[in-house]
Amino acid sequence: MSDGGDYIEQAKAVLGTEIDELQRLSGRIGQGFVRAVEVLQECLDRQGKIIIIGVGKSENIATKVCATFNSTGAPAVVLSCQNALHGDLGIVTEGDAVLALSYSGETSELLSLLPHIKRRIGCLISMTGQPDSPLATDSDIVLDVGVTAEACPLNLAPTSSTTNMLALGDALAMVLLQARGFQAEDFAELHPGGSLGRQLLTRVKDIMRHGDRLALVAPADTVAIALAAMKECKAGAVVAINADGGLCGIFTHGDFVRAYQENCDIAGDQILNHMTENPVAIQGDKLATEAVRTFEKHLIDEIVVVDSTNKVIGLVDVQDLSRTRMF
Repeated sequence: MSDGGDYIEQAKAVLGTEIDELQRLSGRIGQGFVRAVEVLQECLDRQGKIIIIGVGKSENIATKVCATFNSTGAPAVVLSCQNALHGDLGIVTEGDAVLALSYSGETSELLSLLPHIKRRIGCLISMTGQPDSPLATDSDIVLDVGVTAEACPLNLAPTSSTTNMLALGDALAMVLLQARGFQAEDFAELHPGGSLGRQLLTRVKDIMRHGDRLALVAPADTVAIALAAMKECKAGAVVAINADGGLCGIFTHGDFVRAYQENCDIAGDQILNHMTENPVAIQGDKLATEAVRTFEKHLIDEIVVVDSTNKVIGLVDVQDLSRTRMF
């Protein structure tokens, strides 16, 4: 059996070829790309959508580019050339923008669709490896994804060319994202089922302990009362508040253990003699991810949750984070 050395070198050669072609592509980015982003942004501003068409491998790339646009808040659909000629052309409406993908620029199915497409839209953007092709000639904006060599050792299978097309599609989507001011919170709204969505949408108030799970005492209450409150709420800490509900301090089970080791007769002591004054606190409307950073920064197990007036509304225990399946 071979040690695989030849395979490794062959794989590196494939990647090297594609990297070289991507670098050449980067050097060709110019005003055509700028205009393409502007056209797509104008399309979305008027509540239009991005129609992406391609045939064969180009249609496969179109599907991924379409998914990237959609995931970043830019409505897009892939239109099958064949189906478009048999009724699906109705999906193209005035105000839409069309992005046509064809490396050769001579695909008959796509070319036969162009006259019908152009009657419905104001601007046709093409992505092709042949800037003098019929597709390029009929386009308003041409994005050149041409390569000097495919990564295929026979120089036949679309490899470098499809990589260029995919990468340029990503570049369009990402620059358009920035031009539209799309933020992480917007991304999370479109991905509510994933861990990233949960992290970006979940607020501290969504995971905090409150109500009968929040142990509250007055600073003048005794350690015995505090321990009873912890037991009742099944909590590892009590929060000391004043008459108005304002934060005074926190007394944890760890505080009790340390105090008990010094003096086992502390049940009658007031909480104010053992609590941590001005403890670390966070407002309830902050993102839960900020609570995570707070735990890591201060190396603590509990964070008091307050409102804008510093009144206590809850408590977050570090164990609550794992229960939310966020982190």
